Amino acid sequence: MTFFSPIQRHQVFINYRGEQLRYNFVSHLVNAFERHTIDFFLDKYELRGKDLKNLFVRIQESRIALVIFSTRYPESRWCMDELVKIKKLVDKGKLQVVPIFYKVKPQEVRGQDGEFGDKFWSLAKASSGDQIKKWKDALECISDKAGLSLGDKSSEADFIKEIVTEVQIVLAAMGLDEEGDHYVNPLGTKKRKPGNCSCSYGFKKRKTKKL
Repeated sequence: MTFFSPIQRHQVFINYRGEQLRYNFVSHLVNAFERHTIDFFLDKYELRGKDLKNLFVRIQESRIALVIFSTRYPESRWCMDELVKIKKLVDKGKLQVVPIFYKVKPQEVRGQDGEFGDKFWSLAKASSGDQIKKWKDALECISDKAGLSLGDKSSEADFIKEIVTEVQIVLAAMGLDEEGDHYVNPLGTKKRKPGNCSCSYGFKKRKTKKL
């Protein structure tokens, strides 16, 4: 008889612009996650030669998507395609998302303005109209959710503590059972029906916190 172990789900999938953040902010963030025993997935752990579909599987295996918007985020087609996948799962109620605004304003992400917008429209020039619409919808949807925002003169160390606390709160509120295979709504309210960019069930929409 063959026994199959349950699929292990990552607690957090980190979606970010590697060339800009991998060796500074994100490296400090993952160190903090490790200290607090928060399981996470970074695309640098993916095997070389694999395509984007592998990362889509990693997103599906996760409980929370941490989307770190930065000025260079939209210059990456991979970042944008991952974001579209994240939005689809959020709409279906299969994933929680926490947007992080790293030295970029939420309204710039939402409206594709400023330096963020310049990078986005440069990428859009070499893309199809349908793909651009999916990217814009995902940016507007995810950036409109409650998240955390870091200003130019703010403490990154304090900001990382805030992110760790927020992730811990979301994980606790999801009420993970012993096997880690099901969502339990701790508020006793009915699960929201999946919809277009619907808010995650059990969480009231809040304003983005600024540091």
